[in-house]
Amino acid sequence: MRAIWKGAVAFGLVNVPVRLYAATGEHEVTLHQVHKADGGRIRYRKVCSIDGEEVEYREIAKGFETDEGELVVLTDEDFSRLPLSTEREIEVMEFVPAEQVDPILLGKTYYLEPEKTAAKPYALLRGALEQADRMAVVKVALRQRESMAVLRVRDQVICMQILLWPDEIRAADFPILDADVSVKPQELAMASSLVDSLAADFDPSQYEDRYSAALEQLIETKISTGDTRAVPAPAAEEGEQGGGEVVDLLAALQRSVEKARGTKGEAAEPKAPERAASRKRTGTDDAADGADGADGAASGAGKAGPSAKKPATKRASKSTSGSAKNGEDAPTTPRKTRRKAS
Repeated sequence: MRAIWKGAVAFGLVNVPVRLYAATGEHEVTLHQVHKADGGRIRYRKVCSIDGEEVEYREIAKGFETDEGELVVLTDEDFSRLPLSTEREIEVMEFVPAEQVDPILLGKTYYLEPEKTAAKPYALLRGALEQADRMAVVKVALRQRESMAVLRVRDQVICMQILLWPDEIRAADFPILDADVSVKPQELAMASSLVDSLAADFDPSQYEDRYSAALEQLIETKISTGDTRAVPAPAAEEGEQGGGEVVDLLAALQRSVEKARGTKGEAAEPKAPERAASRKRTGTDDAADGADGADGAASGAGKAGPSAKKPATKRASKSTSGSAKNGEDAPTTPRKTRRKAS
């Protein structure tokens, strides 16, 4: 078992360090709500009623609504400032006869395990409870709530059983019980005879949870006959951030890679025709046009200014070489003419 609380029992001047363990655990077959059609899990998400957005746990606070319709918001900081005098301490208030504790008050039960150095004071408290045949009424703080409880001994272990506060017990208000009902002596005698015939010592081990056993058998039968289906993987919505959903990391990375490749391919495809057209324009047709453009550039060089001289000369030389490569007659401009034009 796993300890859920660690503190000490304050028994007069005696302090008994103990660990707290849950003494009970309800057994039940864990079932999930699923979509009958495809087996998908039905999820319950915390959604704000104002903006419809899903809210993370760290953004959730507690609120109290007044009778006038006002809302008081309480945060973790507010709760941390509340006084809990019995925190980490089980304070013994008094010892009472066991028969005076109404069973309707009894709640969840815990085992108290002593620390290694507290074996003797633990045994002292246990012996005192057994000898007095009484329960110790205590106060304890669990999960930021102060509770009343009783200590009693069961199989050499001190148990702590949480009690409900008196105002948490509802009054039984049934008017029909106040009606005057007459019971004949013969009927009462017959009922008493029935009680006597069923009288026995209580042994809870002779009873079993037949419903859970039948449910487990039903599940085993479906498994053995192959009446099962694969657990469907939840479809993640685009842009959805993980908030409690279990995501296959490898699959998510694979989808990311494929999406990145697809985006890159779509951006690269339009560039391919442009490069082909560019290569086509630099063929023989452009060579001839470049030669004529050289003369035009040379004649307009004086108007364009000095910054236009270099590009015109380079373009002319490129056009000339391009024409020569294609076997055409390149225009031959005398060296002196080019200098004069420049």
